[in-house]
Amino acid sequence: MVAPRRQLGWLVFLAVFALATPAPPAYGERALILATTTSVDNSGLLDHLRPQLAAQTGLEVHVVVRGTGAALRLGVSGDADVVFVHDRAAEDAFMAAGHGVLRRDVMTSDFLIVGPRSDPANIAQLTGPTGAAPALRRIAETETLFVSRGDSSGTHNAELALWRSAGIDPRALAGSWYRETGSGMGATLNIAAALDAHLLTESGTWTKFANRGALTVLVANALANPYGVMLVNPARHPHIPEADARKFIDWLTGADAQRAIDEFTIDGQHPFRSAAAASP
Repeated sequence: MVAPRRQLGWLVFLAVFALATPAPPAYGERALILATTTSVDNSGLLDHLRPQLAAQTGLEVHVVVRGTGAALRLGVSGDADVVFVHDRAAEDAFMAAGHGVLRRDVMTSDFLIVGPRSDPANIAQLTGPTGAAPALRRIAETETLFVSRGDSSGTHNAELALWRSAGIDPRALAGSWYRETGSGMGATLNIAAALDAHLLTESGTWTKFANRGALTVLVANALANPYGVMLVNPARHPHIPEADARKFIDWLTGADAQRAIDEFTIDGQHPFRSAAAASP
């Protein structure tokens, strides 16, 4: 009689364990995974949008913060459901390769060249897109220190594009006046502040950044910085909750979120302009 009792006890244990163990979440019940850039996070924009997102959509969103290149790789591998980044050429390549099935414009910020208030390269009188290349040429000619993210982020790729427009390959000079950190925007800004160096940053992160030291904006509006949001291809990654992902993208590019982006301020400044505001 002992064996049947043991068997019965084991069956009771299995039944209780099954009741106590939650079933894996069905599609649409897990948090949506959003891969986005350090500038979107560091600026505080996500914290500004979260309450409205939750109230208006009921979506739970888990945010993974990376540089644009790393965020796109998360989309390629299916480790993100939605990608929200700022490198239009890389975004177009992502879509063309079939990694995404939907892309929409979200907003724009501005790239800035910041550097020491003493302005050792004499670039402070330059401004706008026409001033960016001459400013970089003067930095190279005077060999004043320039710090680059060097991390294949959207900001890093924009910086390299500006160097190309200036006819200069700064990486050939790495180790002298041009240094790559391999870090995100916040860490690179801290390094630049400690070294009194120049760097390219964008308006959202710069406006939020407090540890500026002797750094100031020397070339404003050096380059427009558009952001796009993309749905990772659910045909390649069937675990992606496509309905929730489309719901998020519709909300982010809809009237309420676009208005919230335009209303977002840091110390009275508006670092981002919604795509809706930019439309004619």
